[in-house]
Order: sequence, then C-alpha cells, then structure tokens
Amino acid sequence: MAGNTTGTVFRVTTFGESHGLAIGGVVDGCPAGISFDTGVIRYELGRRKANSELHSTTRHEMDEPRILSGIFEGKTTGAPIAFMIVNKAHDPGAYHQLRDAYRASHGDYGWHMKYGHFDHRGGGRYSARETAARVVAGAIARQLLAHYGITVQGWVSGIGNIQLDGYGPYTSAEVEASTLRCPDSDVAKAMMSELEAAFIEKDTLGGLVSCVVNGVPAGLGEPVFDKVESELAKAMMSIPAVKGFEMGSGFKASTMRGTAHNDPFNTDEQGAVVTTTNHAGGTLGGIASGNPVCFRVAFKPVSSVKRKEETITHDKKKRVIDLTGGRHDVCVVPRAVPVVEAMAAIVFADLILRNRSARIKQNL
Repeated sequence: MAGNTTGTVFRVTTFGESHGLAIGGVVDGCPAGISFDTGVIRYELGRRKANSELHSTTRHEMDEPRILSGIFEGKTTGAPIAFMIVNKAHDPGAYHQLRDAYRASHGDYGWHMKYGHFDHRGGGRYSARETAARVVAGAIARQLLAHYGITVQGWVSGIGNIQLDGYGPYTSAEVEASTLRCPDSDVAKAMMSELEAAFIEKDTLGGLVSCVVNGVPAGLGEPVFDKVESELAKAMMSIPAVKGFEMGSGFKASTMRGTAHNDPFNTDEQGAVVTTTNHAGGTLGGIASGNPVCFRVAFKPVSSVKRKEETITHDKKKRVIDLTGGRHDVCVVPRAVPVVEAMAAIVFADLILRNRSARIKQNL
C-alpha cells in the first residue's frame, strides 16, 4: 500500500489500523540537536481525545506515546524518530454486523474494490484513529519550528450553520478556554446549541477549522508544484472527513474586484516590508510573503449516524444496519483542531528544511 508518507526532507510515515495492536509512525529528516519534550506530545494527544461534553465517541484511549528511536539525552540525534501508541480500547466484535456490508459515505466500498478486502473494524487503516500518529509527528515538527519562531494556532470557526468570521488573532488560551475550541463565547454557545440539537435528533454535524501560522519568513515555498498553498492543501485534504480548503479570502475572492482584493506593499516602523491587508493569506506566487499564513478547512458531517440505515451487502443484497450503539462522534471538528495544526506544522517543518538549498547565502 503506497501513500503512507508525506514530506520531502522532513518525512513522516504512519502505520497501524483502528483496531489493530498499535498505531505509530516514523519521522525522518529531523535535524539533530533539537530539545525533545514528550510533554508537548502528550499535551497535543490530550487535545485530540474524546470529550463526553461534546458527545464524542465512547472509545477512550490512553494514547501514551512510546518513543523507540532517534532521541538521546533529551535531544534529537538526526536518526529516524520512531514511535508507537498501543491501542487498548479496541473492540473488533462490535463491528461484526458490518463484515459484509457497506456503510453509507464510508470508505468500505472503495477500499474493497481496490484491495479485494476491507477492514470492517471501524475502517482499519482509513479510520480517523490514524490521525493520532499525525498529532505525534506534528508535535515533533512544532519543536523544530520553535527554533525559527514559527507558531501554529487553529480554532473551530464553524459547526453546522453557525460560523465565526475572520482570522483573529486568537491566543491558545482563548481557544482552549472553550470546550468547542471556539474563541468567541457567544458564537460557541450557538454552536453548542446546534450540536445538542443534532445529538437529540441522532444526527451529526460538520464544520470549519481556521488556522494561522505566524512567524513564517518571506521566501518560503517551492514553486511550481510545491507552492506553500499546494503543500497545505494536500496535507489538509489528506485528513479524514475533509472536503474543502481555502487560503486567505478563499472562495470569497471570486466575488471581489482586483482593487479590493489586492494587498498593497508598505514598510513598518522597523523598515520591514509589509502589506496593508492579507487577502492572499500569506503567500504570493506560491511563496510566503512574510504575512501570517491563514487558511480554513471544511469537514463533512460524521458519516456514522446513530440510526438504522439501509445499505447493501457485498453480494448486492439489501440490508438494514443498526449503528445506534456505535462509538461515534456527533461532530469531529473540535477534536480535529490539533490534527489540522499538526499537518500544518509538518508542512512548514519540511518547507523550512527544503529552503536551505534555495541559495548559498540566506537568512533561514
């Protein structure tokens, strides 16, 4: 199975299935000498965990990362950093009724057609359980980015029909103060009402995660096919349940005139080049402009609904499946924030290291 690795210099490979013995990954290309704090990894994994207040899945994993290689005396060695997380709350028997049936809007059918089989135990390899490995890799990338003063901050900007406009700025404290990870308390209350209604109606919701990457130096990015936005788009679209990606003004740009959308250049008090607006979202010609990199990611509603649904079996016979007792989220968006941040951190860690080859003398 190809497609399990991302990155060019800072390379991340993940492995494992939802109800297998463990999930994990290998981070290759991370420079030696970076202070390594497992507390950062545990914190990020904790943000991804299920939350009963949000009617999340009842599957509760400890998610204790075990570092297998690449770290010595608290620093990276330059060798591959291998890690694993043991799955302790897996329950394959709970999925027996799905052994020969295709769930609506899941990957079951496509994977069956491609490989001749599929893992009915919660999706196996294509389960969102895999994203825990991305969060670990992203936490490692964050510690590399810290050396360059680059930070990544995401938040929930939409659940159902309730949305929060703009790109802040918001602090981590403001985001984490909300159970929903929405930094606006009034909007968060409206989102919670939307979520509660879906729970009562045994339905699910999608939403938006907004993210800003601060401290990105001008000049970062690899044209033509590896532009900043190209790399981010691929990374975000690889996250389970993601159906849309936009940068800066995004799709709204199609409704604006050039005079309104252009970002005029100027200099700040220190003489640095800046733009008076940031409709472009932090890139120009695919290269970082020095402005904050701003983007949004759209998640579809959770496909597993706590209702009986009609489907077909492998031999094309109709069947009704009952998912009312399943372990599913009503909305994954709050838990997806650290996943979006992790993928952004991985992208920029890779771009930083790739940029070293751009020219002989540079500031990066």
